[in-house]
Amino acid sequence: MTAARTCRSLGVRAPFEPAFFELELPEVEDGGVRVVTRWSGLSAGTELAYVKGTDPGFTSYRDPDLGVFVPGRASRSFPVRAMGYMEVGEVVETRRDDVAVGSLVGAAYGHRSEHVLGPADVLVPVPEDVDPVLGIYLAQMGPICANGLLHAAAELAPGEDVALGDGVRDRRVVVTGAGVVALLSALLAQEHGAAEVVVADPDPRRLEVAGRLGLETVDTSATELWRWAKGRWRHGPGDRGADLVLQCRGQSAVLHEALRALRPQGTVIDLAFYQGGAADLRLGEEFHHNGLTIRCAQIARVPRGLAPSWDRQRLAAETARLLRSRGEDLRRVLVTDVVPVDEAPAAILALARRERATTQMVLAFD
Repeated sequence: MTAARTCRSLGVRAPFEPAFFELELPEVEDGGVRVVTRWSGLSAGTELAYVKGTDPGFTSYRDPDLGVFVPGRASRSFPVRAMGYMEVGEVVETRRDDVAVGSLVGAAYGHRSEHVLGPADVLVPVPEDVDPVLGIYLAQMGPICANGLLHAAAELAPGEDVALGDGVRDRRVVVTGAGVVALLSALLAQEHGAAEVVVADPDPRRLEVAGRLGLETVDTSATELWRWAKGRWRHGPGDRGADLVLQCRGQSAVLHEALRALRPQGTVIDLAFYQGGAADLRLGEEFHHNGLTIRCAQIARVPRGLAPSWDRQRLAAETARLLRSRGEDLRRVLVTDVVPVDEAPAAILALARRERATTQMVLAFD
C-alpha cells in the first residue's frame, strides 16, 4: 500500500500555543488540483481569536438551519489544527483543463504546506501583472471588501443590474478602522468613484499606513468622528454628515460613533466582527431619530437577489482589478512583514501578546 500524502498545518494546540500539525491529504479528484503553498496571509483579527480562545465557537454553536448561535454547546475546541484563509499556491497536480501545472492560484485553505482543492473550491489565477504575494487577497479577503461595496450598492441603488460602485459613486464615505479590511475597502471606494473617502482610526501607526496609500485620515484619538463628519459635510438644513460608513472595527462603541457620523437616512455597511457583543451600541438615539440603516456584509452571501450574477469569483475579479491598479502601493505599504513559516508560531504569539505590531503579515513557505 502507498502511504497517504500529508501536509504540515499551522494551528493552535491550546490558548496561546500556536503549533504545527500533520494532516492527511485526499487524492485529487476530477476537477480538482493539488497545490504547494508559496505564501499565506495572516488575518490578525480572526486568527488571534483562535490563539486567545475568544472566538464565539469556543462557547456556542451556530445552528446552520436556524441561523442562530446556541449557547452552552461549543462548535470549536482545542486543538485547532488549521486556520487561515489567504493563500497563494503553485499547482503541482491538476485534473482541470483550465489550470496548468506550475501556475499560481489564490485560494482559501489555511496555513498548510500543501492542499488539495476540489471542484467546488474557489480558485483564482494570480494575474501575471500582479506581484504574486498579493495573490493572498484574491480568494477571500478582497472579496470580503468588495462584498461590502456590493451591499452598499444593493442598499443605495437597488435593482437587478447592480454595479459594484453604485453605492459609493459620488458619495462621501467614511471608513472606520485602518486595518487590512478597512484599507482595501477604502481603496475600492476610491477606485469606484466615491466623491470623498476618509479613514478614521485612533492608531497613529495605522493612520500613517493609510496616508502612505494616499488616503485622507482622521485621528479619532484627538477628534470625535461625528463632530468632524457633521462639520465637513453639510447637505442642507438639518442634513449633515457622511452618506455612507464602511464600519471595519469590531467595537460596538465605534459602530455607535459611525451611526452618529451619518447624515439622516444614511447607511452603515458593517464588515466588523464583534467578539464581545455590543454593550456600547445605543439604538434609542441617532439610529432611531435619524432613520439610519445598519446592514451587515458577510462573505458567506451576496445581497439577496444578486446571485448568481454576483458570486465569489466575480468579487475576486473585482479584487484583481484593484490589485492591478494599486498593487505596487499595496505591496510596498500594506505588506509590512514577510515571515518564514518556521518562525510563524513565535511571530503569532508575539502579536497575541501585543509584543509585536503588523499591518499585513505574510508567511513565506519557500
